[in-house]
Amino acid sequence: MGAIPAQRESVARASDVPTRDGDALPHAHATLPGGPLAPGSARALLRAAFAEWAELALPGTEFLTDRQADDAVVVVSELVTNAVIHAGTDVELDCRLEAQTGALVVEVLDHHPSRAPRDGDPEPSYGTPEYGRGLRLVAALAETWGITYRTGAKTVWAQLPAGGKEALDGIQAYAGDRARDRALRVAGILAPESPPSRAPVSPEPVSRGGQDRDWLNRGALSFLAEASDLLAGQLDENLVAALAGQLIVPRLADWCAVWLEDEVAGRWGSRPGEAESGTGWGEGGVSGPRLARVWHCSETRIEDLRQALEKEPPGTSGPDRPGPVPFPWPGGALGPHGTHGSALAYRLTAGGRPLGTLVIGRAGLVSFPDEITGLVEDLSRRVALAIGAARQYARQATISAVLQRGLLPGAVAEIPGVRSALVYEPCDKGGPSGDFYDLFPAGDGRWCFAVGDVQGKGPEAAVVIGLARPWLRLLAREGYRVADVLDRLNQLLLDDATEAADAAARALASAGGRPMHPGDGPQTRFLSLLYGELAPFDGGVRCTLASAGHPLPLLLGSDGEVRTTARPQTLLGVVEDETYTSETFELRPGDSLLCVTDGVTERRSGSRQFDDEGGLADALAGCAGLDAELIAERIKRLVHEFGARPPEDDLALLVLQAE
Repeated sequence: MGAIPAQRESVARASDVPTRDGDALPHAHATLPGGPLAPGSARALLRAAFAEWAELALPGTEFLTDRQADDAVVVVSELVTNAVIHAGTDVELDCRLEAQTGALVVEVLDHHPSRAPRDGDPEPSYGTPEYGRGLRLVAALAETWGITYRTGAKTVWAQLPAGGKEALDGIQAYAGDRARDRALRVAGILAPESPPSRAPVSPEPVSRGGQDRDWLNRGALSFLAEASDLLAGQLDENLVAALAGQLIVPRLADWCAVWLEDEVAGRWGSRPGEAESGTGWGEGGVSGPRLARVWHCSETRIEDLRQALEKEPPGTSGPDRPGPVPFPWPGGALGPHGTHGSALAYRLTAGGRPLGTLVIGRAGLVSFPDEITGLVEDLSRRVALAIGAARQYARQATISAVLQRGLLPGAVAEIPGVRSALVYEPCDKGGPSGDFYDLFPAGDGRWCFAVGDVQGKGPEAAVVIGLARPWLRLLAREGYRVADVLDRLNQLLLDDATEAADAAARALASAGGRPMHPGDGPQTRFLSLLYGELAPFDGGVRCTLASAGHPLPLLLGSDGEVRTTARPQTLLGVVEDETYTSETFELRPGDSLLCVTDGVTERRSGSRQFDDEGGLADALAGCAGLDAELIAERIKRLVHEFGARPPEDDLALLVLQAE
């Protein structure tokens, strides 16, 4: 590959030829946090965009082929990965399809323009260029590509021709003069039908360069692309380590081991004499990284190899150069034919943080061929990103679990003369929901209930719920009536307390690996809320309630009639000095009150919603004669059955029934 094209302005612009009137242009844009999740998110964004463009039959999609789409996913994955590794800032992804030519243009922008991608003369195997293989892959698949420099930003762009490029010539520069097989599948990666042949291991050093090159020429390019997808789908660091071993053995090495850094300690444990010797590999006995996975082409050798490797874990010092460094050969652990061989260790780092070490070994070699060391180095970067993503997910899951415990009541109060039933299903099991509920005693023979939905999800929504729910309880127990509680909560969401909540939420999100965007300021969080008060009396329950921008509650009478019991009012946190009003009615024995969030009313099936043309009221009317638990269960089942796909929003519903 020749010199990297660089210019002040990109020539890869959308066509100026006008499209048909009323046609939208196929275009997708997103800003991704500069973390390990970015490449996988970029791939998913492109696939979703291509599917949507085809479904809408936008101009130019008649040229879009599976081959071109697959090439674009690979190119974007490489460009975003490079931006994450070498810039570390937020990444802006832009993709558009030329309506007249079918050319696909992708642009990846970062905010660290001072370090351009490098390319030039081949470097030693331990010093693969920062962008070397990634940009060779881009050059192989793109019709044209380049770099655009602007103040404070750098954009790497590529234009892929309609139908995809016959990339044989470009791929040869990447993987050899016989490179082919663009469609290596997952099963082929983990269990190849015809793996490279292995001659019996000899105690004398031998060369297997021909075998290595033969496999590299057939499938290395597809191997890396598919490996990226496999690794990006793992959310557990131990599974990532296990998958890395299966990817490497037996194709690239006889055995493989993965050590994982103790994230709590934050660094590898150094051992006595290591700093002075500068070897980088300790003399054993002192705690260090955890040996997470050992894999050998012969399963009978795995346990002996593990015991030998545990005695000599990798250290932290050593050469500052990138790439692999020699690792002590484990000797007798590999049997009489494995007493000689070559082993290399690759540091696994992502975002500037050490995550672990990958070690590969092959018996009978004086040194690994450059083709193998370079390919494993590319793979090790992907393994590091996957481990970083898994750890980020684990951190976020821990934060979410702590937040979730504080968002919901520990128990739902029992109300004399009232049966209650609750369904609560957050859409994202790994993060805080935007929906919440509460049912609690307020004193003086009163009980209060709330069903709410905060704009958005995640930590920001969680902090607002953590602010609103205690205030509801406090105001209710202080004797404030329903309308007054909403008045004061509305003001609370509009005053400085919201700014503090928003800042806290952003800090939590950042701690979970999601950085704040420059220029982001405090934002008011809108809240829809159905809030009410229950006062049992002889012969029924008096109910006073108000709806602030929330789906209206429905009352199912003992005679089977369904009616609404509130009027719509403004969302909380929108209008300053808004005055709210409440409605009062009586629940007679057998009457049931249904309160839901928009995850119920707006459940979709194609273009239809569950509550279109009074769908929720009809469903509730069919529950006449059922007790509260059966009503809740039936409504939930009908909501789930309404659409073919699982619900895409949080779902909460509360049934209150006078006994």
